[in-house]
Amino acid sequence: MATQELKPGTWKIDTAHSIVGFSVRHMMVSKVRGRFEKFDATLTVPEDPTKASVEATIDAGSINTDNSDRDNHVRSADFFETDNYPDFIFRSTGIEAKGEDFVLKGELTIKKKTRPIELSLEFNGSTVDPYGLDRAGFAASTTISRKEFGVDIEMPMDGGGVVVGDKITITIDAEFTRQA
Repeated sequence: MATQELKPGTWKIDTAHSIVGFSVRHMMVSKVRGRFEKFDATLTVPEDPTKASVEATIDAGSINTDNSDRDNHVRSADFFETDNYPDFIFRSTGIEAKGEDFVLKGELTIKKKTRPIELSLEFNGSTVDPYGLDRAGFAASTTISRKEFGVDIEMPMDGGGVVVGDKITITIDAEFTRQA
């Protein structure tokens, strides 16, 4: 049974039970969805869990939209330029209660451009698994402008609009285990 308690300690993300996903407008009429296959995160929880902090790294080259041609294009200099900028980095700067949920504030770095972001954060609870490990779950989301991070390719369409939108919605479902 899940509780609303988050025990102090160092927590590591369980990548087998977590996902870092995104969606972006495509051709002005639909959205492309994808995920990153490789990422890491550490959550540090002091006695006061509202003072918790998180650091995360996403391997930009691990993008997966279920279309290898598109994924290779996004890895190229047109978009992420993963040969020169292999990782996205997030470091939290604070957390605030917002009703029953929270706002996680932090700094996101993509292509060596660091910008403040805020994620809507839901604490899904914690439990002890059958192996005796403390587990905690979170859901987070935000929307960023890709252009603010130097991912500024323009691909205009003949009838107006662009092939790839500027706003990227990021969604994260994360499960952490407390380290001994």
